[in-house]
Amino acid sequence: MTAAGSSNARLVKRLLLAVTAMFGFGFAMVPLYNVFCDLTGLNGKVGGRVEAVGVEADLNRTVMVEFVANLNQTMPWEFRPEVSRMEVHPGKVYRTSFYAQNRTDRIMVGQAIPSVTPGTAAQHFKKTECFCFTEQKFEPGEGRDMPLLFMIDPDLPEDVVRVTLSYTFYRSDDPSDVATAPEDRASGS
Repeated sequence: MTAAGSSNARLVKRLLLAVTAMFGFGFAMVPLYNVFCDLTGLNGKVGGRVEAVGVEADLNRTVMVEFVANLNQTMPWEFRPEVSRMEVHPGKVYRTSFYAQNRTDRIMVGQAIPSVTPGTAAQHFKKTECFCFTEQKFEPGEGRDMPLLFMIDPDLPEDVVRVTLSYTFYRSDDPSDVATAPEDRASGS
């Protein structure tokens, strides 16, 4: 093999190694990003279940909490909050719910992903019970109210007077749970 051929072979090996590393990094990005956001509260991501024990409510202060429901564009469900906003006292536990309905004729499993804005409020939004903690399995046509118990931590900065809790419902990654809406099947898509 000539010097040029040997040089080309090394270059090809390095390029293949770089492509393989980038491909692996692409798969690792989502879990790494979620861990980073959970730890830092960046991008409004909030952690899991929190118990509101021994917290005294601040009855002299109110915060407006807005609720938003979104669906991934491939999710053929109905999804909406029970109320669009609540005025709450930091440190006091409140209950609301979101309604979801599977509009297909197949069993579907979905997962709700929460986001809080402004980002500085994310670490102060505490959920004690939430449908977002687990995947939700729905029978064909099934609809139900899903509870949310939450509180705003009294340590929320004073300048934050409005907090938005937004959920986006995604399909489960399990291929056996993939379904299409009746109108999608009729159109052949």
